Amino acid sequence: MKLYDPKMKSLDRIHRFTSVQLIVLYYLAAIIIATLLLSLPVAHRPGVNISFVDTLFTAVSAVSVTGLTAVSTAETFSTTGHVLLLCILQVGGVGIMTLGTFIWMMFGHRVGIMERQMIMTDQNMSKTAGLVKLLRQILILLLTIEFIGFLILGTYYLNYFPTWQEAYLQGAFGAVSATTNGGFDITGSSLQPFAEDYFVQIINMLLIILGAIGFPVLIEVKEFLGYKGENYRFSLYTKLTTFTFFLLIIVGTIFIFLSEAGDFFLDKNWHESLFYSLFQSVTSRSGGVSTMDVSEFSIPTLLGVSLLMFTGASPSSVGGGIRTTTFAIALLTLYMFARGKTTIKIFDREIHDRDILKSYVVIMTAVTLCALALITIAHIEDKFTLIEMIFEVSSAFGTTGLSMGITPELSTGSKFVIMMLMFIGRVGIFSFLFIIRGQEIKEHYHFPKERVIVG
Repeated sequence: MKLYDPKMKSLDRIHRFTSVQLIVLYYLAAIIIATLLLSLPVAHRPGVNISFVDTLFTAVSAVSVTGLTAVSTAETFSTTGHVLLLCILQVGGVGIMTLGTFIWMMFGHRVGIMERQMIMTDQNMSKTAGLVKLLRQILILLLTIEFIGFLILGTYYLNYFPTWQEAYLQGAFGAVSATTNGGFDITGSSLQPFAEDYFVQIINMLLIILGAIGFPVLIEVKEFLGYKGENYRFSLYTKLTTFTFFLLIIVGTIFIFLSEAGDFFLDKNWHESLFYSLFQSVTSRSGGVSTMDVSEFSIPTLLGVSLLMFTGASPSSVGGGIRTTTFAIALLTLYMFARGKTTIKIFDREIHDRDILKSYVVIMTAVTLCALALITIAHIEDKFTLIEMIFEVSSAFGTTGLSMGITPELSTGSKFVIMMLMFIGRVGIFSFLFIIRGQEIKEHYHFPKERVIVG
């Protein structure tokens, strides 16, 4: 006769969940803990009251490293609250499994197959081999980048802030927020106080790019710099995502520069216009901080920036959106199809049919989700323009954090819609789709194929 073992029963229940479902549960747990921490009285400034919904909204935004806020971070939270928020951003940026695995290994535990599958899901990888080494490299790289950014910004901010404590706190928060593409600030007005300080802007742009370009890209670049052979071969992923990433930044900069030449940039000189255009293009990858009030842009520019935010950052990075490789594969498919070709060849490699299918699944799911969110918010709200709602939805899905200023005025229902988009943007479209479906089902038979009329 078998004795009842509650521990074994609990483990059995855990094993019934897929790796995707467990990852989602872990992120939900992180949001709950973050909400509780940000609800502590010590986290608030004296005399400041914040509702549960706004606290939850801030927690979801921080865990998903988005940056949309219903309250002013600078005016609502105390120094303790800022430190807590910084830690939450760090967890969201590094990833639950990266940080969890590191702590797990510190206590001498072995990383099993289930943990490896969850790491693979969290980092959007296709194989379990070498994942622990990858996570170690990601953590070291990210912390190193943030530390260097902290030293540079903190020291430079001694010129702006009255005490070294405040200068280095601003530097630490700014470095973590930029590197994790968190979009939060404790200045009270993002980077607008540094609109004419190109040094601060360049450092922030570099940190945003390093966080959004994708961890595998950074690791391959590091390996390339230390490679002593003659020919180092970058992966197709690194070539494709890097090319697309910087192409979007360049195209975005040119578009904003030309689109606002007769409007926002009318009274600006060429270098002011260039840096405004460049910074807004970079931050739309998933950064969220801004050197200006984006609501001053014209409608065509706002629509263009919304598309950039919808595209988002690279896979296996701190950013959200449909991701750069998805966007690239979709465009390449259209181009190759228009030329009468049935395969996609680039950089002397051919892209797998399954990846092409996955790209279109991601795009269609993302468009459907954003459209439903937009319709829902438009039904709830009656005081916002269509462009304001499109911009807010794109920013939430891309986990960007830019806003035309409507976030604090959203009703409770709309805030929950935005929270859902931020959460999906962080865990990824495939994780969202796989929550319900369970394990992949292998097909044991096929029906005869038949062509249908399309287009």
